[in-house]
Amino acid sequence: MGDVSPGGKDPSPPQPEFHASSWSFRDEQTGKLKKRWTAIVVAVGVLLTTTLVTSVVVHSCGLMNKRPRSAHSEDRGSSDSDSDSSQDRDETPKPFVPKLAHLVQPFMGVEGGGNTFPGVCMPYGVVKLGIDMLPPAGVADAYSGYYPRGRVKGFSMMHESGTGGAPKYGVVSQYPVTGALENPLVDHAVARAVPDEAALGWYKASLEGGITVELAASHHAGILKHTFPAMATNASVAGNHVIVDVSYHLQSFRGQGIGQNYVEGSIKVDSNGYEGYGVYNGGWNLGENWKIYFCGKFRTIPVQVRTFSGTGEVLESYGGTSAISGTKRVGAVFSFGASRNITHPLAVESDIGISFISAEKACKFIQSEIPPNQPFGTLVNSTKQTWEEEVLSTVSTAETDDAKLKLLYSAIYGMYIVPSNRTGENPKWESSEPYYDDTFTFWDLFRSHTPLMHISQPGRYEEYIRSTIDIWRHDGYTPDGRSSNFNGRVQGGSNADNVLADAYVKGVRGRINWEDGFKAMVKNAEMTPENNNDQMAPDSSTKEGRGALPDWLERGYITTKYSRSVSRASEYALNDFALSQVAKGLGKTAEYDKYLGRSRNWRNQWDNNSMAFGGEFTGFLSPRDISGNFPTPPQDPLSCGGCYWRDAYYQALPFEYSFGAHHDMETLIKYMGGEEKFVARLEKMFEPGQSPTGSPRFGKTIFNPGNEPSFATPYLFNYAGRQDLTVEKSRYIAKTYYNSGPQGLPGNSDAGAMQSWLVWNMLGLYPITGTTTFLIASPWFSDLTLSLGSPSKTVKITSTGGSETDFFVQSVKLNGNNWDKNWLSWGDLFEKGGTLEFVLGAERTKWDTGERPPSFAT
Repeated sequence: MGDVSPGGKDPSPPQPEFHASSWSFRDEQTGKLKKRWTAIVVAVGVLLTTTLVTSVVVHSCGLMNKRPRSAHSEDRGSSDSDSDSSQDRDETPKPFVPKLAHLVQPFMGVEGGGNTFPGVCMPYGVVKLGIDMLPPAGVADAYSGYYPRGRVKGFSMMHESGTGGAPKYGVVSQYPVTGALENPLVDHAVARAVPDEAALGWYKASLEGGITVELAASHHAGILKHTFPAMATNASVAGNHVIVDVSYHLQSFRGQGIGQNYVEGSIKVDSNGYEGYGVYNGGWNLGENWKIYFCGKFRTIPVQVRTFSGTGEVLESYGGTSAISGTKRVGAVFSFGASRNITHPLAVESDIGISFISAEKACKFIQSEIPPNQPFGTLVNSTKQTWEEEVLSTVSTAETDDAKLKLLYSAIYGMYIVPSNRTGENPKWESSEPYYDDTFTFWDLFRSHTPLMHISQPGRYEEYIRSTIDIWRHDGYTPDGRSSNFNGRVQGGSNADNVLADAYVKGVRGRINWEDGFKAMVKNAEMTPENNNDQMAPDSSTKEGRGALPDWLERGYITTKYSRSVSRASEYALNDFALSQVAKGLGKTAEYDKYLGRSRNWRNQWDNNSMAFGGEFTGFLSPRDISGNFPTPPQDPLSCGGCYWRDAYYQALPFEYSFGAHHDMETLIKYMGGEEKFVARLEKMFEPGQSPTGSPRFGKTIFNPGNEPSFATPYLFNYAGRQDLTVEKSRYIAKTYYNSGPQGLPGNSDAGAMQSWLVWNMLGLYPITGTTTFLIASPWFSDLTLSLGSPSKTVKITSTGGSETDFFVQSVKLNGNNWDKNWLSWGDLFEKGGTLEFVLGAERTKWDTGERPPSFAT
């Protein structure tokens, strides 16, 4: 009321007297309903009718259903909760209108080795609901479940994205079939009728025989919509079935001994659903036994429900019991009646929840995340809304080029499918800390993914750091890779160290216990983990920690007693540098000096006798035998054997690894013969035809855009004052090897690592992990704004004069001031937000006349 002073009470005016007779329903003389009540009844009727019609329309479109809150929202504090409840009481939620979701291309990178997951999920969702393919024999594994060719094997609730090695998950599945179903254990896989379709939050597969399957997902649950064909002959129980095979999982056909295995299972059925669990092991991380519980409810009542069990394809029981369990293959078949007529197909929808804690909790996830009778389309819309509000909208631009926008937002989307936020779903220990699983892997992520996650997802990033430290508290080591609640596998160093240090030096504090964080890092640096006897690298642990630590501590280098000796030495040096930076910040001077000194030990693997191209370039990282000797003849810098687990170099050539000491670049440039030689050697990396074993896809260059060890290489020209070459090489790579199509990534996505490299290139910056340094390149957009966790804290990057051909930097302004360095620090731009303005053009202008990027260990 406008006349009431703030905090005061409204003076009450005299109130009219109340007479009950005035509000009686009928006239005392005629006995008829009074006119005022007739009018009220009519008005109420109209209002109720209008409300009912509006409600039906709105809910059928999925506009007003409140989206499921993401798992981490519980950690946002009471203010977020209070805000939500206030909105529920006082406001009508505004309909969600997608603005960015249509730009996401889920099939980006599904082919050509990208192995991305094109199915449906929430950001960091526990459920990743997707198709499972059986590729043609001898072709490849279906790492994310998807493969463009082959036969459809199932639709399951759990997947990862962009992995290599061997598939993981593909469990808790359903598979629809038509016709008489005499044996659910035999191979029922069929080919696709047409290519799959997908949009953010929605997936559709069409099978030979006329069945279609559509998918939608919340954080812990999902909906599978099976549509059976309308056929006159499909008129009995024998017609339409959904098979639930507990033993089902993604298989590996590479023969490396790291495939998954089914251990045991249990299923209990009722008139319209089921619950139970499955136990599995193996996969790329060599995981120990792990258990997942499930709960399924059909919205259409089956006409028959049968459990089954057997060995291989031999059926041993079929029907006759409502529950079955054991180490044999177990499952259930749900059979449905025919379509109502010849023209209308039968649609059977199933809600499924999963939990690592109990079947009861899996059922509760359905109840809380997919309310009863919620339309399929409503869940699709909720997923779009979550992605758009929590992830996509953190980057905004006025750009209108559709191809650029699709590439940008598809790359951002691909970064946050994994890891999985399983807070409250950890079966191994109870903790007040967040819990994230499915890290593939810090070896892949530390260079460009986690630094970008810090900027665009600061709340999640802090949780991820806390989770990493909490895993050390309870499992003994921080993970390098982790899946199914189990550490593994370590490809090089203890690269969680790099991630922790990057967070620390950039000021991430919040609720992180950094004393514990440093203790976790010291454990990696000082204590050799027990050997897990990985048959692919049996010399030391690949589960966690630094397996080659004995050599590193005793000798200051790593001998060929250990596999991957040179690449591990390169990474151990960077790991120790990471420790030095956290020690410095915590005031631990002795530890700072110790680990900074150890970070220089990469120099002990440097062999000046190793040369390439007829002696044009001398000095490379090289193996040393158990006596400490370098090879005779010297190591060929263009050969790494198989570049795999038992070789001296992992997934990159000696030529590539020799550029890896990013914390000690001044020394590295000196070792390579000075700036001129350094630049010439870098340019050689990008010359076509220079690598005898290089991929024809990449012009047989030494530089490999499809693997992480080369990620920073195009940007290293900045250290020698040739920022123009940084722009030239990095822009060429991004424009040539990336697009938003099925073959849009140059290698395994590696849980979004590839996509993050692309996004940094589009921003015109590149991070040097473990330091506050960002190298400056050239942005793609005339304007782009990054939200740094709140609308009031942003980084705005603008450019003028740029085009597809005119992209060299002419000048730069940082926060409105002229800037003459080809790098900037965290505090310059990201700590409080700011602006970065570029003038671009065709000329190679020497604008960067200021000091060179810092070399911290020199």
